[in-house]
Amino acid sequence: MGPLTEDHICPHGVFRRISSALSIVGVGALIGALAPWMVNDRPAAALILASAALGGVLASAVREALGRKS
Repeated sequence: MGPLTEDHICPHGVFRRISSALSIVGVGALIGALAPWMVNDRPAAALILASAALGGVLASAVREALGRKS
């Protein structure tokens, strides 16, 4: 890949890239927030928050590793 030329156009707009990234992180956070209930009947709020954050970060990392196909 060389330098961008003056007539370079990104394939998707800014709104689509941002909404795609937020939806991936949101789904990961939702799955992460629901995961503690598989292990514990009444998980602590801090555990739910921490697992939701971890789920969002992991979903974003997987998205980056697979190459953003949007």
